[in-house]
Amino acid sequence: MNSKELEERLIKFAVDIILFAKTNEKSFAGNHLSGQMIRSGTSPALNYGEARSAESVNDFIHKLQLVLKELRETVINLKIIKQAKLNSNPQFLDQLITENNELISIFVKSIETSKKKRK
Repeated sequence: MNSKELEERLIKFAVDIILFAKTNEKSFAGNHLSGQMIRSGTSPALNYGEARSAESVNDFIHKLQLVLKELRETVINLKIIKQAKLNSNPQFLDQLITENNELISIFVKSIETSKKKRK
């Protein structure tokens, strides 16, 4: 997968997070987690866009680490929503968790590869 395809995948993930958030229970907890999930779930696409314009290898790695951090926050948020039963679309939720985990794996490997190239 090239960088443009990965960026498009992150954009689709961000859009899916926004659409999913609209289906969460309208309660204090549902609203709180939806807002947090939208922030952390859309951030990876934005940070990856910045990473593609990094000024150095160290800057690139740092921005990829931000992407990874936000993806990890998002997957925990999704798991909380699932366990608290704040959404009535478990199939969509499971798809998001799967995609989130795949993206985490991609960025863990990308960071490892970038660090090896730096040395």
